[in-house]
Amino acid sequence: MYTIGQVAKFLGVSRDTLKFYEEKELVKPKQNIENGYRKYNRFDIYDITTVNFYREMDIEIKKIQELRKSKSIEGIKSLVDEKEQEVLKEIEYKKLILKKLQIVKEDCEKIKQFLGKYTVKEMKPLEIRGEIEHYTAYEEYETLKENTDSLKKAVTLTSLRRVIRFNDEGMLEDKFIIVRKVEDFEKDIEGEIVSHPKCMYTVIEDGRWSTGGKNTDHNVEASLRKAAIENGYKLLGLVYINLLLTTYEDGLERVFLEMYVPIK
Repeated sequence: MYTIGQVAKFLGVSRDTLKFYEEKELVKPKQNIENGYRKYNRFDIYDITTVNFYREMDIEIKKIQELRKSKSIEGIKSLVDEKEQEVLKEIEYKKLILKKLQIVKEDCEKIKQFLGKYTVKEMKPLEIRGEIEHYTAYEEYETLKENTDSLKKAVTLTSLRRVIRFNDEGMLEDKFIIVRKVEDFEKDIEGEIVSHPKCMYTVIEDGRWSTGGKNTDHNVEASLRKAAIENGYKLLGLVYINLLLTTYEDGLERVFLEMYVPIK
């Protein structure tokens, strides 16, 4: 027979864990009524190692309790299959988080390299999955959730593109489309594909820290026209704007946007 301290030491578990197992009726050591001391025999130790075995696979206590009552080999296999599917889903979720983190790192580099500068760049294909009136049109966010590749159904503004149509007289249309990137050779395309092989590309800063809350659309438009004239480009009357990154300075947001402006 062993004391709780001895069992905790050679099995590498805490006393609290052993008491928790006892509370959940996963192990039932004999207890001295007079002094409350517990005594564990070799069968108790076997029970504890069995519970630890399943806990190391992150099997829930409730499932282990069911297993302790009765579980055939097929039942155990079914339990493990269920856990395997859960782990595979979690791996896919972690992969998605890793991809998002890598994208943010790339966006930081874009800001450093292109802020306030113009270059020529391809706008790669995007599938249009829907449209909302404005990013503040919260009642339309259900549509956004249904049509984006998002982290556990969170609404992400990075799936939105602001699209502005204009001519020499000014703005003709201003809307937001819900998009997703089209990977090479992808087959499950349902929406319209939009892409432009040649665009003026730049990164601009918006947000109250830099603008004081003023609308800077006219200033940006003037800057685009000036850059197009200087480089001999003909604007096609379209601008695609994507939110890259938001941070804060002095409690005010700094918003960085990338712009694709199709040209000839």
